[in-house]
Amino acid sequence: MNAELKRQLEECGADVDMTVKRFMGNEALYLKFLGKFLDDKNFEGLKETIPDGRYEEAFRYAHTLKGVAVNLGINPVHDLADKIVEALRNKAPEEVDSEKVGGLLAQLETDYTKVCEIIKENR
Repeated sequence: MNAELKRQLEECGADVDMTVKRFMGNEALYLKFLGKFLDDKNFEGLKETIPDGRYEEAFRYAHTLKGVAVNLGINPVHDLADKIVEALRNKAPEEVDSEKVGGLLAQLETDYTKVCEIIKENR
């Protein structure tokens, strides 16, 4: 892994060293999975379902994105996806604070986009 990619990921909150350890020190494998992160459709699913009030689907997308992000050490994406999961967990649509969830989605979009740009730039 080049030093610039590592620096940029760490600056946006990723835990690169710990994650590479989980990948048994195999940086090439870690980079491969970072590349696959760009193809993950869960964020797009969130962007489609939250504005439409389809919160049960949004919960599944957020929960899956949270898992993918934590496995790749992308902590900012994980943390915001986790907040969305908790805001939606076991709630009927009328119980969801749609303003809060929308705000979390906007924050997530900023961090998600930044991470994706870093990965794309360093392929």
